[in-house]
Amino acid sequence: MGSEMAEVLDTELTELPQALRWREWMARVEAVLFASAEPVPRAVLSRIVGRNCALDLLMEDIAAELSGRPYEIARVASGWQFRTKPRYAVAIRAARGEGDGTRDLTQNEALVLTIIAYLQPVTRGEISRLTGHETSRDLIARLHRQSLIARGPRSPEPGAPYTYVTTAGFLARFGLETLRALPDLEALEDAGLLKPASSVALDLPIAGGDAD
Repeated sequence: MGSEMAEVLDTELTELPQALRWREWMARVEAVLFASAEPVPRAVLSRIVGRNCALDLLMEDIAAELSGRPYEIARVASGWQFRTKPRYAVAIRAARGEGDGTRDLTQNEALVLTIIAYLQPVTRGEISRLTGHETSRDLIARLHRQSLIARGPRSPEPGAPYTYVTTAGFLARFGLETLRALPDLEALEDAGLLKPASSVALDLPIAGGDAD
């Protein structure tokens, strides 16, 4: 024959005992995540496991096995991906010769980062509507260069603009284990980091006239 038939993946693995079948599904999912630079959606992972595979439980078992590793499986807006744990961010930057790369944020950068952290995934247009003025691409780029934000999934709104999400670098920068550790807005106001409630829209501060 002029070409070989593509190998058909056996997803059900009915000839294997249940324990071995589960281990093989785990290995397949790990391999796909490892090979992908982008988050892998549930629909994609469902193609490589059996129809009755409880994918969330499978991911929990993989995460448990990685508990002692310097990397982990993270649930991102559109799926799952491997990422290094926040506490190794400094070592990775040093290995790349990037140095610390941190600096104080301007008021508007801090405001935009706050909006992204609490409302992610959120588009640049939505950020602009909340702040009351145009959020520049340069400001977004500055936050991205500091590894504080990354592109999220495209928004379903007309034009399908990209959304933005925070990163592991954001968690490391502010000493957070997860986004659940974000302080409530009243605590930020009490600490003087945000304007008081009289200046907020949708529970977020409105930026003043400071330059980016």
